[in-house]
Amino acid sequence: MSNKRRHILGISGGKDSTALAIHLKDRIPEMEYVFCDTGKELPEVYSYINRLEAFLGQHIVRLPEELPEGGRNDFDHLMKKYGNFLPSPMARWCTADMKLKPFEDYIGDDAVDNYVGIRVDEQDRKGYMTSMKDVQTVFPFIEDGIDYNGVVKILEESGIGIPDYYKWRSRSGCYFCFYQRPSEWVGLKENHPELFEEAKKYEKDDFTWREDGTLEEVINSPINNEEIKVSQSQNSSPLLVDILNETDDEIVYEKPCLICHL
Repeated sequence: MSNKRRHILGISGGKDSTALAIHLKDRIPEMEYVFCDTGKELPEVYSYINRLEAFLGQHIVRLPEELPEGGRNDFDHLMKKYGNFLPSPMARWCTADMKLKPFEDYIGDDAVDNYVGIRVDEQDRKGYMTSMKDVQTVFPFIEDGIDYNGVVKILEESGIGIPDYYKWRSRSGCYFCFYQRPSEWVGLKENHPELFEEAKKYEKDDFTWREDGTLEEVINSPINNEEIKVSQSQNSSPLLVDILNETDDEIVYEKPCLICHL
């Protein structure tokens, strides 16, 4: 256990945690940046993490690989542990085992300030909360009055911009995240057909990523076709503020865990 209070910022590969890291750069020299790697992230997420790392000039710790005991997240092993049940909104074992556990193992028994990128215009969202007695959650964007437009400004002025997946997807996270809309599954198929096929392989024995059918059924459903067309037509603006606004407005905030998607 460290006698000194630690400062930790979890990086997801999304716009808000990235903007927060940029916002706090040089303000908290002892800040530790942490990325919980599920091993199932999009290639664009890994590229974005590397880009941010270069900008910060500081290593972003990859968990669980860089824990003292080492190791890696193994989705397939965990799925067997849970009786081959795919994770779902009602059973988010992926978040618990692949994001929260490595993060808490990294914290250990130390006193920690945990920095979360919730903006001032979304104060009703819930960030990572824990029962660990010496962990305090800090919301710098709320304290500094930074809203959506402020985040866009930070990303633009830094030159970091946004990851390429925002052209077709509204959040970071595993390529097979069950919170994806039909249009986002289409985006995965178009941009990473090999990953779409890998996601399909997990669907067996009546286990599917979505309640309304298999992935092929979902993206080919007449009911979903109109939503898919509308979503694709909206993603036509080259402006960062427009791209982020289109995706940000569509997220149902009370659903995905913020440690994955900020």
